[in-house]
Amino acid sequence: MIETRALTHSYDDEPVLDGVDLTVPDGEFLLLVGPNGAGKTTLVRHFNGLLEPDAGEVLVDGQPVADDLVAARSAVAMVFQDPRDGFVAATVRDDVAFGPENLGLSHEEIDRRVEDALAAVRLAGRGDERIDQLSGGEQARVAIAGALAMEPSHLVLDEPLSGLDHPARTAVVERLAALHAAGTGVVVVTHDLRDVADLADRIVVMRDGEVALEGPPAAVNDRLAEFDVRPC
Repeated sequence: MIETRALTHSYDDEPVLDGVDLTVPDGEFLLLVGPNGAGKTTLVRHFNGLLEPDAGEVLVDGQPVADDLVAARSAVAMVFQDPRDGFVAATVRDDVAFGPENLGLSHEEIDRRVEDALAAVRLAGRGDERIDQLSGGEQARVAIAGALAMEPSHLVLDEPLSGLDHPARTAVVERLAALHAAGTGVVVVTHDLRDVADLADRIVVMRDGEVALEGPPAAVNDRLAEFDVRPC
């Protein structure tokens, strides 16, 4: 479970999060939506300690994130809006292996995780390929594989479908649906609900650094337009 309690964050004295209280249960598929500048990306970057709160706290499985960043980042894996922002190696396999290697796992366990993660995103057998020679959709799947190799309880994705063509969008959505069905919690930051609305257990709408509306899709859909979010 991920919890934020009275979470506050500013950039250059400009408040971006203003006392956010949010709980994300294990196994939930959550859509985090809202207009640009609402604080969505800043919020999720606190989930595993990529940012530090100015005030308030974040807990993962009941433990403050700041107390054990390794545990938080093992439990909550992040996929950035531009997959290239998260790549650390030249080849597919080396990039996917990076996270497990930093956990100090055995070579056998690292190999297993890499193979399983690549198979999950339909990139099995392509570990030796250079990332910079892949299509945008393939790069997105490599980024997801890198997160999956951590075997997290929560997968957080920031605009994972942005810029992808239809086949790539379909492949990513199918993978997210399968992960959710298998019990992984999924948090998707998005401004476009068309491809993922049917997967959601809950929609949380942010505005001006606060949670402005939340509930199951059927309960909030009629109000989404008030927050510059396209209805499901």
